[in-house]
Amino acid sequence: MSNSLTSSSLESFPAHVQGALDLVQHQGISYAGPHGMASPAASQDPPPWWTAFPEPRALVHALEPSDVAQLVQSLPSGFPSSSKGFLLVDVRRTDWQGGTVATSINLPAHTLYQTRPAIYQLCKQAGVRTIIFYCGSSNGRGPRCAGWMQDYLDEVGDASMTAAVLKGGIKGWQKEYNGEMMDGYEKSFWGEQKA
Repeated sequence: MSNSLTSSSLESFPAHVQGALDLVQHQGISYAGPHGMASPAASQDPPPWWTAFPEPRALVHALEPSDVAQLVQSLPSGFPSSSKGFLLVDVRRTDWQGGTVATSINLPAHTLYQTRPAIYQLCKQAGVRTIIFYCGSSNGRGPRCAGWMQDYLDEVGDASMTAAVLKGGIKGWQKEYNGEMMDGYEKSFWGEQKA
């Protein structure tokens, strides 16, 4: 939908408003709808958050949900999470709803790049060999974060640890397992997603 005014759209306003809107439009300010006007700078979308960071260079493996499920299921009940050889990282932030893959931690993508050294040190101390990232569908944030982490692992020269992405993200996981092997599962959230 265009924010520019046409002479036919101006006709719906009183004469004094039509004149003001016409003047505003000629000065290069776009009309932002019935609730006010916005300058061109205000109407432009800010650049995406990830443009503040370098593009990931590393290619990462996409793990099937069934492969990750085997890892999760291999943990004995009550097994300390620090003793497992993998770490699941949910990088959702504002859309962090509906539950997470069991044993996941939440590290939002928006702050992950700067915290890679700390993540690395914690994983190294815990004996983690594979860091598996995911987001809603693992088409953006998940692969980007996995790439950044693998870049860091490559930079420090640690080939004993790798970063990967969960194929399909939390949406693919929920579709495959319908709430099984999820922490904080909210059935009502996923019911709303189908509508």
